[in-house]
Amino acid sequence: MSKERIFAKGFYVKQNPQAPDYVIGNLSIKADEAIEFIKEHTNDRGWVNLSMMKSKEEGKAYIELNTYEPKQQETFVPDAPQDDPLF
Repeated sequence: MSKERIFAKGFYVKQNPQAPDYVIGNLSIKADEAIEFIKEHTNDRGWVNLSMMKSKEEGKAYIELNTYEPKQQETFVPDAPQDDPLF
């Protein structure tokens, strides 16, 4: 299973190295690109999940589509023994 990275079009993170530690960065949104991206990637519950990431090479921040979906857990119900008086 390969995880294809989908970069969020229209979303840009700008960082200032002189900013205080509590400032991660500024997010700029190019409306027409972002609206198109949102329409294309909205999930069945009406959400688009994005992750703010930091590149390994340059340490620059970027926005990526978060495609994580939790696995559906199957509930196992064992068969009742034939001689069990409760069943």
